[in-house]
Amino acid sequence: MENKQAPNHYNCPIVQGYPELIEKNMDPIRNKEVKYFHPFVNLADHESVVQALAKTFADYNDITNEQIHKAVEHGYQALTDFKTDLQTKADELLTHLAMNNEKAIVLSGRPYHLDPEINHGIANIITQEGFHVLTEDMVSGLEEVDGLRVVNQWVYHSRLYAAAKVVSKNPNLELVQLNSFGCGLDAVTTDQVAEIMRGHNKLYTVLKIDEGSNMGAIRIRLRSLKAAVKERDQKVKKAKLDHIFNQAPQFPQELENEEGKQRPIFTKDMKKTHTLLMPMLSPIHQNGLIEEAFKQSGYNVVILPAMDRKAVDVGLKFVHNDACYPAIITIGQLVEALQSGQYDLNNTSVMMTQTGGGCRATNYIPLLRKALKDAGFPQIPVVSISMGNQGTEETPGWKLNYSFVKRLLISVLYGDLFERLLYRVRPYEAIKGSANALYDKWLESARKNVKSGSYFEFNRNMKRIIRDFDKLETLDFGQKPRVGVVGEILVKYAPTANNDIVGIIEREGGEAVVPDLIGFMNYSLFNQIWKADELNMSQKTKRLAKLGIDAINLLEKPMNKALEKSKRFEGIESIYNIADGASKIISIGNHTGEGWFLTGEMIELLNNDVKNIVCLQPFGCLPNHIVGKGMVKELRRQYKGANIAPIDYDPGSSEVNQLNRIRLMMTTAKKIQKAKINA
Repeated sequence: MENKQAPNHYNCPIVQGYPELIEKNMDPIRNKEVKYFHPFVNLADHESVVQALAKTFADYNDITNEQIHKAVEHGYQALTDFKTDLQTKADELLTHLAMNNEKAIVLSGRPYHLDPEINHGIANIITQEGFHVLTEDMVSGLEEVDGLRVVNQWVYHSRLYAAAKVVSKNPNLELVQLNSFGCGLDAVTTDQVAEIMRGHNKLYTVLKIDEGSNMGAIRIRLRSLKAAVKERDQKVKKAKLDHIFNQAPQFPQELENEEGKQRPIFTKDMKKTHTLLMPMLSPIHQNGLIEEAFKQSGYNVVILPAMDRKAVDVGLKFVHNDACYPAIITIGQLVEALQSGQYDLNNTSVMMTQTGGGCRATNYIPLLRKALKDAGFPQIPVVSISMGNQGTEETPGWKLNYSFVKRLLISVLYGDLFERLLYRVRPYEAIKGSANALYDKWLESARKNVKSGSYFEFNRNMKRIIRDFDKLETLDFGQKPRVGVVGEILVKYAPTANNDIVGIIEREGGEAVVPDLIGFMNYSLFNQIWKADELNMSQKTKRLAKLGIDAINLLEKPMNKALEKSKRFEGIESIYNIADGASKIISIGNHTGEGWFLTGEMIELLNNDVKNIVCLQPFGCLPNHIVGKGMVKELRRQYKGANIAPIDYDPGSSEVNQLNRIRLMMTTAKKIQKAKINA
């Protein structure tokens, strides 16, 4: 951990996943012709690195634990020596710059930008323009970073923020950041660095570089920077002279970095008077159920519409366009609602979940806070719902207690139950609309149950609901191809994001199978157990996570038994079984995006004879491309007949192309189903 004030110190989510991608897609490795090791390690904890490597090389008797321990310590010492040498050289150059009033550019980027095949010799171009060159890790040790708007959780970017603080205060330094196409994390970091630099009237230049080798445009950008720096310095010099001769001071005013300061807070009094706006995630879960849970705990929540295409346009206006699709949709929904005039802005707050881990979703709240300010609503309080300690907002008016959590769990259990039953029977209903009518009937009972908060009432209702859907009159039940829907959590469930994928599958003659929402909660909890066991992280967190999974399993047990006894429905898969299945293909250390759980859900579907799968992912969610699309080749190899179609969803994605991909998958699915029936 380089910055002790940073709440975390993750590696890049893509870099974490590349070894898995290589293993599953290079035939010499897949065929065991090459020995290939890629253990997950926690570099912040020396002992866990030793343990991980010892486990990896356990079959090699000539490599002892003592040798591994010694090698690891040598490695850490070499890293320390390297950083010391780098700092010494930086000190020399900074002294030279100050004494000779010369300029240097801190050329920041990721480690791979050091590769001349990637950076195309940009450092040489910079020196040709008369600047010295430093890297961000040469100066980042000179500043501790705090007070950021964003969650400072990635190591490379922690260095970047620190370097930006150094550059912003040093008249001899300028900052240029190298950025590559598709680096979604930089949607978070570039805005934050711009704010740091703007706070001291310093320029900030971002250069996007990829496979293109034409450096003419970059040379022009650097010359423009050089001219702008010269003009700015002349203005500062003139302002100083004017000040000396008692003229009106013309110093450029330093801008206070107000991000993270004086944020409006959701107070206890606001709980009584404020309307809380919440983005739509899953209509079948949020359709009056979750609202009732909030209402009974004293919160007036309004869940925004299930289908809202305008939200995408609003989101694109106020969210960095390299941010992931779910951020654009959810933030767009909230800003659109505030702009609508339907709500009293003096008595309205917004609410959003904030996950932990290395995913960009941890920074949705900071992205939202910036969007609110840019849209003219800086006074709106933000309620951050977080399972861990990643929350960036103070919310004394928001509190989870036992009865609230119980009602929320009952809501989610009802949503999962309706999802399983309705999607299973609706494609075969003998009387058009009868499945939805049965759903509407029981939805009202479910709302009353959420209001009462009685788990015994849930068990009683649950059995009756399963019985009624089991007996619903159908035609040719089970004859249509079953299509699993997996992917990024919001794109998987939200009709705005997936263009109503369930409706499309049913209209194309299939039956949609959508995994339970509560499974994602189990996945998040299970990761805490794995990190404690494999990376020597908190044992207390592990115990709490295990307790959480056990509690969910206890609540689901009666529902699982009732489903298994039914004629039409399958039982609930344990998270431990899903993890065990996933581990045969992908490391359980993959925790960014939907992580190993996405692969695990596909395996669960394939094991339950759901051979057709659409894997929905935001185009910019590269971790999910690794654990989703990147695992398809191996899944097809291990599961003969697997018909998997990865489909990208983004503001610029063609709906026609998406529909054609689904129809092509459905054509294959129907052929497989027909052959199965004939057999």
